[in-house]
Amino acid sequence: MSWRWLVLSLLTLATAVSAIGVAYSRHQHRVAFAQLSALERARDELNIEFDRLQIEIATLADTSRIEQQAASRLGMRFPEGAEVVVVKP
Repeated sequence: MSWRWLVLSLLTLATAVSAIGVAYSRHQHRVAFAQLSALERARDELNIEFDRLQIEIATLADTSRIEQQAASRLGMRFPEGAEVVVVKP
């Protein structure tokens, strides 16, 4: 009878350890999934910011806008034909 008691005790212990392992594994999975979700949200926000910045760069680099800013802020203008000097080497 003692060997049956020993086998039953070992099987009960193995079942308990297995159940604890499953619970721990599920917990780790939930933690990892929460981290993944947070990182995906951060990635999406960064992609939106990147797209916004690309649109802003395209707007700021537009040649007509640059010409308008040069004229209004710096008082620049295209030179007249007589003002152009060609330097020959």
